[in-house]
Amino acid sequence: MAREINPKDTTRAAAYELWMNAPNPMVTLFKTLDVTNLIRISKKKHLKFNMLLDYCIGKAAVGVKEFYLLPVGEKLMQYDTIAVNTIVENKDGGVSSCDILYTDDLDTFHLDYLNYTAQTAKTSQDRDLSADSMVIGTSAIIATEIDGAVGMNSGIYNNPFIIWGKYRKKFFRYTLPISFQFHHTQMDGAHAGRFLENLQNEINRLK
Repeated sequence: MAREINPKDTTRAAAYELWMNAPNPMVTLFKTLDVTNLIRISKKKHLKFNMLLDYCIGKAAVGVKEFYLLPVGEKLMQYDTIAVNTIVENKDGGVSSCDILYTDDLDTFHLDYLNYTAQTAKTSQDRDLSADSMVIGTSAIIATEIDGAVGMNSGIYNNPFIIWGKYRKKFFRYTLPISFQFHHTQMDGAHAGRFLENLQNEINRLK
């Protein structure tokens, strides 16, 4: 469920005044994650790496309350749930967008991921949960290694967005550079930093 709230009734009141009409309110942070544990689980349990990472992204985000707020147009919206978006190659040779509602149960999230991405690929129809959930966008450019990416300020899509490429192996460890873009009205750098630390911790503790 999404509802409009008065920015003055939130901790983002000053940020709303400063950044809602800024020429470029988007901020991008870069971080290199140690994804060794995800690789091991992926290989051992035959689970998709991107699914595991999407799950950890959702789990890390729910621990930062600012993720439940999002500027939409001129409004500040509050959400009760969080979803993670993934890009799917569809039957027509293009790509479609698929939102997966985050749930704490990995088995449920895994089944939802498989079912909805398969459905999206087959129908070439986007699965959009943005009316009810705060959606974290992701894009995996797995054909090559990248150091990061800076998105654009469209003025329409203000959602946080994470981009990564091919993971890297050095000795017995695997690393993955990612870029995390967010709207400054939604959160400050400290909140984004906490999310990125949460993400690394969730990756490390996943069993």
